[in-house]
Amino acid sequence: MTTDVDPADRTWRLIREESRPGPMQMALDEVAAETAAAGGPRTVRLYRWEPSCLSLGYHQDPDTVDWEWCATEGVDVTRRPTGGGGIYHDSVGDVSYSITAPRDELPGDLMDCYHALLEPVLDGFSRLGVPVDFVEREVPALYEPACYLRALNPAHDLVVPDAADGPGRKVSGNAQYRQRDAVVQHGSITYSVVADRHLASFVDPGVTPESFGSRVTGVDEHTDAPRETVVTAFEDALASWCDADDGAWTDEELVRAHERATEKYAADEWVRRRSRAR
Repeated sequence: MTTDVDPADRTWRLIREESRPGPMQMALDEVAAETAAAGGPRTVRLYRWEPSCLSLGYHQDPDTVDWEWCATEGVDVTRRPTGGGGIYHDSVGDVSYSITAPRDELPGDLMDCYHALLEPVLDGFSRLGVPVDFVEREVPALYEPACYLRALNPAHDLVVPDAADGPGRKVSGNAQYRQRDAVVQHGSITYSVVADRHLASFVDPGVTPESFGSRVTGVDEHTDAPRETVVTAFEDALASWCDADDGAWTDEELVRAHERATEKYAADEWVRRRSRAR
């Protein structure tokens, strides 16, 4: 199924970058989906993980995590409702976004939906003068448990092209999950590569920081723009894409999100249990 709905024909809110713990950020994405499905505003937002956080993929084995290192370093661990490998979201080096809308307003085909929702993300890079595009072909994995080192996928992995005609280096990973009535797409944009800490959050990744750097790049390698300018560029791109007005969470949404974060996204049953049914 496809849809001809123009995002700008609906009511959207832009929630500018907020710093919150990882479990709360995942809970807010879920609550935003419920709001959109119930007829409330659709949401585009930027967010910052504070403290730094390792987000596990939905089916990821918790035994791949170096829990002792994360505890010692003050790194939170949560589990996303989306698939893929773990991502170390550095509180400075990572910029994250999400887009949430009713399911019937978005393309039914997964590839089409990714491409539609990544339009504003690509626009954000363009505003910064950073050349970014979908990776053209699949690239083998270096280390499966880490999202940025898994096989590159032309559907949703964005790279800075390689002048030597290679596949390019990954700068953004993106994922979707579809509820019955709503879709959430969220993604990680690497502002600055922190390879040693990213790798240290996993048990025996067998990948050196140098190898990590050959696969992953950060925005700061391609522009002198400070992090604040990068965040603003993506906020403006998201708002322009759907004609969003500046908005905020309601008190009721925040209450629900805090409850969801405590009961689900910060709970051992969700984070450390390998097999689960949605």
